[in-house]
Amino acid sequence: METPPTARRTAAGLSRRELLKAGLTVGTALSAWPLSGPQTLWGEETGPPKRGGILRVRGWDPPHFDPHLTIAPATHFTLSLVYSRLVRHKVGPEVQPGTFIVEPDLAERWEALDDTTYVFHLRQGVKWHNRPPLNSRELVAEDVKFTYDRFLTEKANANRYILDPVDRIEVVDRYTVKFLLKEPYVWLVSALAYPWSMWIIAPEVVQQFGDLKKPETAIGTGPFVLERYEPNVKAVFTRHPKYFRQGQPYVDAVEWLSIPDESTGLAMYRTAQIDCGPQPGWAVRQQDLEALQKTHPHLNYRDMLSIVTQVLFMRTDQPPFNDVRVRRAISHAIDRQGLIEAVWGRGEPTSAVGRGLVEWALAVDQLGAGAKYYQYDPKEARRLLADAGYPNGFKTQLTVTTGLGRDLVDDAQLTQRYLKDVGIEAELKLQEYGAYFATTIQGKFEGLVRGPFGIAWEPDFPLYRTYAADSSWNAGHVNDPTITAMLKAQRHTNDLEARKQLIFDIQRYAAEHQYYVHLYVPMVTASWAPYVKNYGPNITFDYGSRVAALWLDR
Repeated sequence: METPPTARRTAAGLSRRELLKAGLTVGTALSAWPLSGPQTLWGEETGPPKRGGILRVRGWDPPHFDPHLTIAPATHFTLSLVYSRLVRHKVGPEVQPGTFIVEPDLAERWEALDDTTYVFHLRQGVKWHNRPPLNSRELVAEDVKFTYDRFLTEKANANRYILDPVDRIEVVDRYTVKFLLKEPYVWLVSALAYPWSMWIIAPEVVQQFGDLKKPETAIGTGPFVLERYEPNVKAVFTRHPKYFRQGQPYVDAVEWLSIPDESTGLAMYRTAQIDCGPQPGWAVRQQDLEALQKTHPHLNYRDMLSIVTQVLFMRTDQPPFNDVRVRRAISHAIDRQGLIEAVWGRGEPTSAVGRGLVEWALAVDQLGAGAKYYQYDPKEARRLLADAGYPNGFKTQLTVTTGLGRDLVDDAQLTQRYLKDVGIEAELKLQEYGAYFATTIQGKFEGLVRGPFGIAWEPDFPLYRTYAADSSWNAGHVNDPTITAMLKAQRHTNDLEARKQLIFDIQRYAAEHQYYVHLYVPMVTASWAPYVKNYGPNITFDYGSRVAALWLDR
């Protein structure tokens, strides 16, 4: 089904390339883009599952394979085909994008004995891949304890803070494991479903190899076995014959192709050399969408507002960014709608929780006193800078990675021009993908950074990680006792409605203080071939579960 044509020109009548070249501003009002429609019917008859075939998709080359030693999404994308978690997010065409329903994975059920004690009962008979040193042995509770003991004690694990409330993990019996918390943490089960560092690993593999960086260590209980890995070429995964979900996976293999060039990826999708869109989330760039729909109307298309916020973040512990007037000036300096239209095509301005997470995210006009800082107002930006002692602006650095696509670099260049218009001279620093995730995204940078930040499978994750003083992912070095106290309070609140109001209050407080200058979330259009059945797109790192549930009907 076709989507309305993607915006190609800004309100000023300039193409994105013309606008970037000229360094002009658009000055359009903040407004929401509607989801296009009608969409593919989710109840569409797919027929009975079919076994066999090879799914060919654009994958991403991981820096290495250890889920506790890198936060690079490419590693976790890849490992999602190999590993399982205690619980996971439900997959399938009936799941609406932006919803993340927790369901059993390795744990067949769980219970909260009280606010600080959770018990997980494992499925019996789950088999590890038939690779040494595991050789198809059964998964047991000791494996879960080993995984989370390593997660919590590995100093290089940048995601360790997610489970900071966990005091210890105990084995109750062969198939039962208990989590004991230091304090109430209502998001524990949700956190264990994250497709990011929560994969269950085996002690023998770590003992044999020392770590899990080598491809031969990728031995899990997940739907696929890593058969072959050719760096910068492809990874080949074959069906795990003893996967615990009956009948899955339906495809015999997955070819996970390393295609660094976006144009090459699109050309391969056009010519059916790959079966799903070439962008992350198996999507199509908005700038390519209209042309593809005209030439390939038979492909499936599905719009989703992103749950990943696009932001400018900065060293709020250092001048000039420790002054709220400077941060507010930066927010006023950026024409969010201009960026959306010039670079991304479609999207929506957002607060600290990505608008795609509709149940929890406030629209800009709901942000109270902080809403005004989202308005594009260069004059007010210059006034605030002068009031802060910078009447002539200042010089700084603006870092962006080249590893997340050309659109982000284009965006950073236009952002640089918006900042220059109010007197902020930002020298652009392009950073390689691996170095960016090893340093900048963890707060090791100077000046400003333009990038995606704060993926939100639920609201605690993007908020706590970015604002809490004790979070190791607090890349902006925010140290505000008020917002930290608010974040801890919502973690202790069982009542859902009361917790939701706390989450809304946190977004309003964040908008007022602008520790992170949240910009917008892009529209993402997933696309897949009509012979790919039972596939449900969502914005998640868990490619493996979704691939296991689909089948090919060529």
